[in-house]
Amino acid sequence: MRRDGRASVALTDFDSAVTTERLVHGLRRAVSELGRRGAVVAVSGGIDSAVVAALCARALEPRRVLLLRLPEQVDGNRSSLLGLELAARLGTPTREEAIGPVLSALGCYSQQDEAVQAVFPDHQPGWPFKLVRSRPGRSPTYFSLVIERPDGRRESRRMPTAAYRLLLSATNEKQRVRTLISYTWADRLHAVVAGTPNLLEFDQGFFVKGGDGLSDVKPIAGMYKQQVYALGRHLQLPAAILGRQPTTETFSLPQSQEEFYFGYPLEQMDLLLWGERHGVPVDELAARGRLSREEVLAGYAEVVRRRTATAYLHAAPVLLDATQPV
Repeated sequence: MRRDGRASVALTDFDSAVTTERLVHGLRRAVSELGRRGAVVAVSGGIDSAVVAALCARALEPRRVLLLRLPEQVDGNRSSLLGLELAARLGTPTREEAIGPVLSALGCYSQQDEAVQAVFPDHQPGWPFKLVRSRPGRSPTYFSLVIERPDGRRESRRMPTAAYRLLLSATNEKQRVRTLISYTWADRLHAVVAGTPNLLEFDQGFFVKGGDGLSDVKPIAGMYKQQVYALGRHLQLPAAILGRQPTTETFSLPQSQEEFYFGYPLEQMDLLLWGERHGVPVDELAARGRLSREEVLAGYAEVVRRRTATAYLHAAPVLLDATQPV
């Protein structure tokens, strides 16, 4: 349900039981067609990876599904403990491999510190920080860096492009290392890597190319976020996962997906994406979501702009034909 008490458009005519069976059969068929016999799922303690893990366990038998727990120094052990609880609930094998030492060796943390110090020269390693986007609207999107000083004071400054790209490129190493480990285990177990993006993330490019955007099958990439939660309830996932607020788990200060990427609460993003994809008139969607006409116009524009800006992430490799004349 939405906060105003009315059923979300994402849940209208949505049948969790039927959807589960459809996805289970699809997973089983995909794994067979790819010539594999199991699945590897990197679980974060969040709802998306938990639903994918549960679907894989139903489709392939729990013993053929490995849940990888891949914590780093930012998220501590909370996500790993939730992954452990999930594995116990599903009856699947699980393994923890901390990626902090690998990231440190790659220079991820030192590059992040370099980027932060380009904005706050007195910043010291270990001070918490996060990246926050500007509010959606007609103006171009920009990002600000927020740091927390040892006395608890927080400061925010707009981030220059070069520092932003340095920070993002270093941070993206986290997803790429997780994917590297996932495929290493997939090779070892003759398994597929099951991806975990939902429709909001897939359509709007909220993933890392060669990182969490890389997988062999994406079971929930056609599902709105509220549908994923409905499926999680149907699959009887642990309450701690169902009740957990989606986060980026990317930076050392707590951060929502709304302030880092989408700019809107996830329920509202479901509505805006649904409306834009189905060509719902602005005034009609405004009435459905109790939004102003200007808010819907800005939301639609944001959806299209972001989809266009992240088209590169979806692009397949460009194959050149050497036989064609110059």
